[in-house]
Amino acid sequence: MRLMPVALAALIAASFVSTPAEANTDQLVANICDYVKSNDKNRLRKKLKESRVKLRNIYTGVSCDGNSLLRTAYNSNALEVGEYIAKRLPAGDLNTPEADGQSILDWANANGHSGSAITAAVQQRISSGE
Repeated sequence: MRLMPVALAALIAASFVSTPAEANTDQLVANICDYVKSNDKNRLRKKLKESRVKLRNIYTGVSCDGNSLLRTAYNSNALEVGEYIAKRLPAGDLNTPEADGQSILDWANANGHSGSAITAAVQQRISSGE
C-alpha cells in the first residue's frame, strides 16, 4: 500500500529532473548557432568549454535553421568560425553526406563557396585524413 505513493513520488521527481536538462540543451544549441552566425569564435570556444562539450561530439546533432554548423557559417559569411569548426571535425564527418545527400564540400562547391577560406580548411582537413 505504501509502495504506490513512493513510486508516484519517484516518477514525478524524475520528470522534473529531465526537463531542465533538455532546456539547457536547447539553450546551448541556440547559443552555439548565434555565435556561428555572428562569427564569434571566442564566445563559441568559451561556451563549448563551459559546457564541457567537444564540437566533434555534437556536430551531427546540432542544426541551425535546418542547416549544419558549417553550412550556417558559409551562409553567414562567418569565415573565422567556419575555419575553426572545420579544423575541429574529423575528416569522416566532413565527408559524410548531410540530410540532402551532399557532403559539405559538394554543397559548398555547388553553392558558389569553392573559393572560401572555409572550403580551403575543409579540403585541408579531408586531405590530412584525421
